[in-house]
Amino acid sequence: MEETSNVPKLRFKYGDTWQSSKLHFLADIKTGNKDLKDNVKGGKYPFFVRSNHVERINSYSFDGEAILIPGDGNVGQIYHYIIGKFDFHQRVYKISDFDSNIMGKYIYYYFQKNFLKEALRNSVKATVDSLRLPTIKNFIINYPSIKEQEKIVKMLNNIEKKINLLYKQQDALNDFKKFCLQNLFEGKLRF
Repeated sequence: MEETSNVPKLRFKYGDTWQSSKLHFLADIKTGNKDLKDNVKGGKYPFFVRSNHVERINSYSFDGEAILIPGDGNVGQIYHYIIGKFDFHQRVYKISDFDSNIMGKYIYYYFQKNFLKEALRNSVKATVDSLRLPTIKNFIINYPSIKEQEKIVKMLNNIEKKINLLYKQQDALNDFKKFCLQNLFEGKLRF
């Protein structure tokens, strides 16, 4: 990593040429067949709907690695990655069964960086933005060799872990502050 001013710049030494392909040549893309009313409080499996919040359900329609993207609402802004059993809403796109030349987690991160602009440019305007299958199928993915994808994914996974740890610390500090606010002004807590 080389630093100029205060902004770090990453430089990977890619030995391979990058490839480009439409997503539908690299993975299978389908929508679910469930509705929000199918969720079950405390259900056994994750149920991906059109929001950041993951509901629960007692059935699953897929078992494996997948990326899930809502087809309407906050298009291009919500991405879920999972390995395991789950079910998904009829307006959620499941990207799975990845080609041997591409990592699912690499596509997940690639979407986070590059898909919003494409989604908004091609969304159907109604009461909410809506994403159609051809936009996802024809989205161009640029990718290096599996070895280089592994390096990229490892680095981004480490950053994501650190972010999640900081969120947990922030939540703990907020809880402590609430505790102090509730007790300091009532004389229940003394220093």
